[in-house]
Amino acid sequence: MASVTFDAATRRFADDIPPAVDALDLHIGDGEFMVLVGPSGCGKSTTLRMLAGLESIESGRILIDADDVSGMAPKERDVAMVFQNYALYPNMTVAGNMGFALRNAGMSKADTAARVAEVARMLELEALLDRKPAKLSGGQRQRVAMGRAIVRRPRVFCMDEPLSNLDAKLRVSTRAQIAALQRELGTTTLYVTHDQVEAMTMGHRVAVLDRGVLQQVGSPREIYRRPTNMFVAGFMGTPQMCLVDAETGTGRAAFGGVEVPLPTGAPARVTVGLRAEAWQLGPVGPGAVTAQVDLVEELGAEQFVYCTADAAIRHGRIVVRADHRQEFIVGEEIGLTPVVRELHWFDTESGERLDV
Repeated sequence: MASVTFDAATRRFADDIPPAVDALDLHIGDGEFMVLVGPSGCGKSTTLRMLAGLESIESGRILIDADDVSGMAPKERDVAMVFQNYALYPNMTVAGNMGFALRNAGMSKADTAARVAEVARMLELEALLDRKPAKLSGGQRQRVAMGRAIVRRPRVFCMDEPLSNLDAKLRVSTRAQIAALQRELGTTTLYVTHDQVEAMTMGHRVAVLDRGVLQQVGSPREIYRRPTNMFVAGFMGTPQMCLVDAETGTGRAAFGGVEVPLPTGAPARVTVGLRAEAWQLGPVGPGAVTAQVDLVEELGAEQFVYCTADAAIRHGRIVVRADHRQEFIVGEEIGLTPVVRELHWFDTESGERLDV
């Protein structure tokens, strides 16, 4: 096990385009499960490849414990990668794939077989050791790819969107298995995903990136409750936060026909953020935003109601979480009252969170 530190690490693919990763400062503690999340092209996979030695860096350093590995070859870093496409050898059995790196490192057949059998038990692959990848399901192939990394007992695991090729139900069960395995093994892990649910449910901490720049690092709860800027607020959370540009001037913020107290020291232009649970449903009338129901998303115990309203809403619509016992008709008008204590405040110009 080991800690990992990115010290102003920068990766640029061409001089005439912005860096893929720009002066990244990030520390991952010994045994920590860190999730890197962001939209496509934000630099999260590049960050992983920089750590593994598959991408060089132009400036800064990457440390594993106290060792600067920036100039080391990949095989010298003791980092194991789990890729999105599994990358299994089709002509080898499951046991052959899992033990390949150990045999190349000079481990004896007996010790390799013992190590493979131990990991196979952990991953419930014992009955599949003699099969080849073509005879395995997607979930089984992913477990083999994980097993191949685990048998090496590396200092650091790097996982690059390992669940993206699995169906929705299998993703849920497999991500729970990965999180449980990481707790059992205690190996420092960097996990890359664009799926916010994976990020919020798996990691000890989450690092949010956008266009190569680190936006925020914190626990899933911290990022959900106190996003540092409008990008994080709008990106993290399902459904995404509703952001409304408010009118000010009387010491209050007005949007959609309602007014709420303005924070002390607020700038001239503010944007109000409301998550789906920050609205109270009621009849149309004074003090409530008049909204029209566009779509009702039934999720069993709860439902999300998508609405349009006469307000300067970014991303177009308001989303409201409602109890499954309530009924809504597409096209009807409903009244929405913001819960003041649940509001998030941002500077419209800079996008930064207001400390209120």
